[in-house]
Amino acid sequence: MGNFVRQTGRYREIAMALGRHGFGYIVEGIGLTKLLSAPFHRMRKSEHESLTLAVRIRLVLEELGPTFVKVGQLASTRTDLLPADIISELVKLQDQVPPFSAQEAIKILESELDIPIDELLEKFEEIPLAAASLGQVHKATLLTGEVVAIKVQRPGVAALIQQDLNILKHLTSMAQKHWPWIVRYQIPAMVDEFSKSIIAELDYSNEGRNTEKIRRQLHDSKGIYIPSIHWYCTSSKVLTMDFVEGIHLKRLSEEQEYKQVDPKEIAERLVNAMLRQIFIGGVFHADPHPGNLLVTPSGDLAFIDFGMVGRLNSKMKDHLASLVISLMQRNTSGMVRAIQRMGLLGDNEDEAGLRMDLERLHDQYYDLPFSEIRIGEALQDLFATAQQHGIILPPDLLLLAKALLTVEGVALSLDPQLRILDLAEPFGRKLLREKYSASRINKKLLSGASEFAESISELPHQARRLSNLLSKGKVKVEMDVPELEHILRKMDQIGNRLSFSIVLLAFSIIMVGLIVGSSLTRRPTLLWDFPAIEIGFVVATFMVIWLLYSIYKSGRF
Repeated sequence: MGNFVRQTGRYREIAMALGRHGFGYIVEGIGLTKLLSAPFHRMRKSEHESLTLAVRIRLVLEELGPTFVKVGQLASTRTDLLPADIISELVKLQDQVPPFSAQEAIKILESELDIPIDELLEKFEEIPLAAASLGQVHKATLLTGEVVAIKVQRPGVAALIQQDLNILKHLTSMAQKHWPWIVRYQIPAMVDEFSKSIIAELDYSNEGRNTEKIRRQLHDSKGIYIPSIHWYCTSSKVLTMDFVEGIHLKRLSEEQEYKQVDPKEIAERLVNAMLRQIFIGGVFHADPHPGNLLVTPSGDLAFIDFGMVGRLNSKMKDHLASLVISLMQRNTSGMVRAIQRMGLLGDNEDEAGLRMDLERLHDQYYDLPFSEIRIGEALQDLFATAQQHGIILPPDLLLLAKALLTVEGVALSLDPQLRILDLAEPFGRKLLREKYSASRINKKLLSGASEFAESISELPHQARRLSNLLSKGKVKVEMDVPELEHILRKMDQIGNRLSFSIVLLAFSIIMVGLIVGSSLTRRPTLLWDFPAIEIGFVVATFMVIWLLYSIYKSGRF
């Protein structure tokens, strides 16, 4: 509540932005209308009725600033949950903002590195090369003579983003109380996932480590360049790397001095570099759009901006290789096995339905020549199908599909005849050979034997612990028998009917005794001048009525 009061102004801005773009029902649903000084209902519907839902979502995110722009950009990777029209608008989100002053950049640089700028740099260009919502990049020259690019984080952006993320989580928790589909479509989990990604991106040292990892992966790849990180000039808010001289890939055909560069060769290098990152290294550039790809004067392909990366462990790489090979062989059973091993099986997992939908995808891709199959699009279709059947896939797999789709689009724009699945096949087969190699199997056997021996050695300790818990009565046993409730209900019905029959029989005997006794004596029956039979009759009558009512009310007669 204290945070809510302190952040009232920001809540009001969010409510007004939603109202301006036709999302007033959301403001009402989560109870933010009381924050508005003037009712947003006064806006005419005509102001936004000509725009599609997807466009209005993009406009709201752009208006609300860097946090929401970043969330939208990350959401554009969730093709498994969001429709294609919304995804296409989220991809258009602009991260362009006015630059902050060079004096502020120098102040942050000196504060972070704890050194005067003239003791670090020979030259610092005040006009930034690029400015974005999180920071901006300046060209500089170190005292050693090396030309570098220095990324400086925007002042106050970390606090703003942390505040916005807290607000977004609060609004999501409020919204899920009103709309059940919020939970059904995993919106709270998505918000948590995006929050972690954005906070990680705020730490520039993470980007530096990502750059170094991928640089080591591709160190022997001919024609690929990854800039080096200057760690003594790097912190959580400052990142210093080699300056890359070159042009963006999308301008390759426009520049005369780059006419000698073969676009087909660049396209093949790009695909091979990404496949090597994915299948061999396990750490890959998650946003390889043309703005993050440069061609140097020497004809090398350079990757920049490693703020967003995906990671695959060895098991995930194995399963992915199996999936690619099964996809190429049109092997539905292989695809089902690989997808099930990749994800976490949810409560709604339906193997028969999954197999049927994969057969439909099989038919969709069967008649296409390899040159027309886009592996990124195929993976997105596969992953979306898996999600529909209750298989929860790790976020990095979804990043992978989006990265591959982006790379394919860039590569095919350079070489429309490129057969991407042909380039992927050697990587998949290499991983499969490694997976079933004698050394790998021996290593797994040794690891398994070691874990088994460790488990055996732990048995006495676990047995003592279990004995202590049993002696203290702290062991709880839970049993789940699907038909148990039905059986107990039937037994309850039988018991009620039996009780009713016994009481009815006793009542009948009393009635018969009463009638016979009265007939023989022709006078009221008294026990020590007490009407025992009559009172017993009344009591028995009430018992029958009470029993009948109880059984009827329980619904188990």
